[in-house]
Amino acid sequence: MSAVGLTVAELQARLGGVVQGDPSVRVVGAASLQRATSDQLGFALGRKQLEAARASAAGALIIGPGLGEALAGRTCLIAEHPHATFARALALLYPEAPAEAGVHSSACVHPSARIEAGVSIGPGCVIGAQVKIGARTRLGPHCVLGEGVRLGADCLLHAQVTICHGCELGERVILHPGCVIGSDGFGNALEDGRWVKIPQIGRVVIGDDTEIGANTTVDRGALDDTVIGTGVRIDNLVQIAHNCVIGDHTAIAGCAGIAGSTRIGRHCLIGGAAMILGHIEIGDHVTVSGASFIGKSIHQPGVYTSTQPQMPHAEWLRNAAQLRHLAEMRERIRTLERKLAEIQAAATD
Repeated sequence: MSAVGLTVAELQARLGGVVQGDPSVRVVGAASLQRATSDQLGFALGRKQLEAARASAAGALIIGPGLGEALAGRTCLIAEHPHATFARALALLYPEAPAEAGVHSSACVHPSARIEAGVSIGPGCVIGAQVKIGARTRLGPHCVLGEGVRLGADCLLHAQVTICHGCELGERVILHPGCVIGSDGFGNALEDGRWVKIPQIGRVVIGDDTEIGANTTVDRGALDDTVIGTGVRIDNLVQIAHNCVIGDHTAIAGCAGIAGSTRIGRHCLIGGAAMILGHIEIGDHVTVSGASFIGKSIHQPGVYTSTQPQMPHAEWLRNAAQLRHLAEMRERIRTLERKLAEIQAAATD
């Protein structure tokens, strides 16, 4: 991706913050503190990165409010939220190339589809009946939109994204390669030893400004809709089952699995490889540590963990062997507690 050049003064005018040092310093692109050169931008979040910031060859730095004095003599843009400011700076320094509006000759578009101005549809795409695509939305190669799909304005679908029939996306939604929205949920009924498929008649509805990672799947609802809120961030290889509700601005890291009909609140953080049982509720502002198993509802904000720390394998085997005797040990402890209570009662008579 090609970088453009901006002065620190130009960055400050568009991003805010306070300039320390020479505002005329020009940067072309950005890099880590260790690899940045004199014409690149770096950033430091806090004092743990202070020594690296001092040693960095970066021409300018984006830093937090507490680092200005420690980096006296360096050209810096001091921002209240340096990480977010750096993210916005990257977007300015590495602007996306504008997509050419139009429909590729190899795409298959149903005549009833409604495509608004500025839409770009790449090679091999298939657009079903009654689809609506909002203005300036871009579809990469081989995307498939099923019948009745609705996309808002300024969405970006990377290559090989599939959105199944009836699903609805808000504006500025980003779906990364291989993402599948609206596949059937895992709904089956057992009858005389055989599985009977339960038709999944709900949809997936996704709010504005949400981003979903590569090869992540979001199942359609069985009866009601699966709902992904506004500003949600979902990493790669995440499974979200039917009828889940994910609250606004929640982030879910890679390889997490969320079983059906689970409701997750707003501003939650779900760690990588976390497994969340179905039909439970997680309230707002809850953090679930990576690789945790959540089997009960969580109603209070906070950090929740259900894993064991790593240990040598031989020690793990010994501990695992003891788990077989937990019920027996519990009964023995209860018996001893009763006997102790009897002895104490006899001693006081």
